[in-house]
Amino acid sequence: MSNHSQFQVHAVSPSYWKVTFENGPINLIDLDTVEQLGDLVTRMEQDPDLTVVVFQSANPDFFMAHFDLRSDMQRFYTTAPGPTGLLPYPDSLLRLSKVPAVTISAIKGRARGAGSEFVLNTDIRFAGSNAILGQPEVGFGAVPGGNPMGRLAELVGRGRAMEIVVGGDDFPAQLAAEYGYVNRVLPEGELDDFVDTFARRIAGFDKAAVSGTKEFVDAATAIPAGDFAAALAAIRRTGGRPENADHVRSLFERGLQQPQGIELDLGKHVAEKV
Repeated sequence: MSNHSQFQVHAVSPSYWKVTFENGPINLIDLDTVEQLGDLVTRMEQDPDLTVVVFQSANPDFFMAHFDLRSDMQRFYTTAPGPTGLLPYPDSLLRLSKVPAVTISAIKGRARGAGSEFVLNTDIRFAGSNAILGQPEVGFGAVPGGNPMGRLAELVGRGRAMEIVVGGDDFPAQLAAEYGYVNRVLPEGELDDFVDTFARRIAGFDKAAVSGTKEFVDAATAIPAGDFAAALAAIRRTGGRPENADHVRSLFERGLQQPQGIELDLGKHVAEKV
């Protein structure tokens, strides 16, 4: 594991943390991200005072680009399970969704694939006007592995969930808000102050009241752990198959996982076979 801490925690107060994600030029999610997220969630679960956590990005163009497609997938699928009994990636997402603090994503730039799955497992999503979200996995020949299908079906309804996950296209912030993918859109220069003000409001409330209220929302919108396991099994079956290798190779040749080129407009390019 890398010694670099990708999640920088700033305790604004005992009840309010800001967590800034930074990992390379486009904020890819890799195996170290998954491991460090699990550790961070444990800290969040165990802190007796923590009431609200804001997640933000050090990169204004990429909140979390997507999963690093050059990761060691053998390690990904064979690392020891987490506390839920799931493998570390779905374990971290499921536990993140259930922490006894309110979690808020302040999204600037792109959050696709695993980045979209991350924000879907936070409680509240506020987006800057230049934010872009999407689930492009079908464009790589894979089923999304973090079960965005379940989260999106609950948030936006079945038809729009299908449009997002099967269409594999980019959703600009305003359209994402209209669908319910994010809560609301703020002008880029106003997002940080708005989120901070909202977080401070929650941080000032009694934690027992906040966490107790969240438990009821969690119960009403629960996704079974088995659904997370099934989605991960689906991406294991479908991702990296030889019939899609030429297309994925062409995407890398056109700048996949680089800060310029197709990453800026990935929803368009995953559908282009060249």
